[in-house]
Amino acid sequence: MKKLLLLPLLLISLSSFAEEKTADEWENTTISDETIKKIQESKYVYKKCVADEMQKAPYQKQESRQATEAIVKQCENVLAKIREVYIAQKVPEVIADRHLKQMRLQTTRLVLQDMMYNEAARSVQ
Repeated sequence: MKKLLLLPLLLISLSSFAEEKTADEWENTTISDETIKKIQESKYVYKKCVADEMQKAPYQKQESRQATEAIVKQCENVLAKIREVYIAQKVPEVIADRHLKQMRLQTTRLVLQDMMYNEAARSVQ
């Protein structure tokens, strides 16, 4: 009988503990449409920079990893401008840096993939 009474008490205590809000709990944030538009425009400029760099002849003759590294380094200043847009719109630096890192990694993977494909196509010819 004691076990039967103890079980509801235990469940009630656990549910009240779960309702307490901690300081580390994530809270939903919003970014204005204007901010999103500025970020998308900056991303377009960054991707255009990378695409333009990939078309240059010196990179076509280099090994794919070296060419990828050089291309990404050439467009780092454009990526820094995207960070400035984030900071100007009062987006927390941690979020801005995380998004820029993600964008850099995705772009690097795509460039490397394309450069490896081009290198393989040249070796076949």
